[in-house]
Amino acid sequence: MTHRARRPEPPLGLLNPKVGVFYVAVLPQFIPASAPHLPMGVLLSCVHVAEGLLWSAVLVGFAHTVRGWLLRPAARRLLDRITGLVVVGFGVRLAAGD
Repeated sequence: MTHRARRPEPPLGLLNPKVGVFYVAVLPQFIPASAPHLPMGVLLSCVHVAEGLLWSAVLVGFAHTVRGWLLRPAARRLLDRITGLVVVGFGVRLAAGD
């Protein structure tokens, strides 16, 4: 992987319309009517970013912990089989009309 491929692109995340829709739809219900809206909105946005960073750190730590197991061919075959069964299960459920 090249250095360019790993470079973070913050403007792309800021331009994602789902983020804006989330903030407009979800955050206002957590801002009290008597509180100043802009500072509280910024604070809640910072909490959302902090939670995202914490979750990402947990995922990276978990991936680092199981890296050796995931690199084994037997583990990859097992994960491929499980993933295949899940996809087939979704297909059967879709075909059954449930």
